Order: sequence, then C-alpha cells, then structure tokens
Amino acid sequence: MEELFKQVAGHIALALEALAVLIILMGALLVLFQLSSFIRSRGSIGTRKLIWRNFGMWLLLALEFELGADIVRTAISPTWEDLGQLAAIAVIRTFLNYFLERDVEKYEPHVGAAAAEAT
Repeated sequence: MEELFKQVAGHIALALEALAVLIILMGALLVLFQLSSFIRSRGSIGTRKLIWRNFGMWLLLALEFELGADIVRTAISPTWEDLGQLAAIAVIRTFLNYFLERDVEKYEPHVGAAAAEAT
C-alpha cells in the first residue's frame, strides 16, 4: 500500500512540475508578445517595468508549484536525508520568492502609471 502511495505521490509531483514548466512557458510567451509590441511602439520605461513585473508574477506562481511538488515528493515515508533536502530547497525557493515578490511590489507605482499611459 505504501508503494502505491509513493507512486501516486510521484505522479502528482511530476504533474505539478509539468504545470510549473507550462506556467513559465506561458509567461515567457506573453512577455515575448508584449516585448515585440513594446519595441514596435517604443514604449516608456514604465511599460518595460510592467512587462518585467508580469513575468515576475508568472515566475512566482511557478515557484509555488515547484515547492508543492517537492513537498508531495517527500510526503510519504521521508528519510532524514529527504527532509534535509526539502528544507534546503524550501529555504532557497522561499528566499527567491521573497526577493522576487519584493521587487515586483517595488515597481507597483510605475506599473499603475504605465497602465494609465497605455490606455
């Protein structure tokens, strides 16, 4: 029974990792579309920051899915080594998430101005 749970957890973790990759791909495609529009229209710095902020939000979402996949992967009968690796990964991803989110929020005033300028 435990082996079945491990297999199911492995499939769920793989699905979460695949979702994270798809989220990054969708964000990258959206950013490429926005950048091509930005280059053609010679947009302002605020518009460039809006594009950067949008991609940052996609990356934040993908990081959350990756962390979820790591947690699911170690949920069934983890060893101390598994727990140590999860802790290290969680600290690194949380660190990345915190600073990326802080940077995204820092540009929030610029984004509002760029959105108003675009309309």
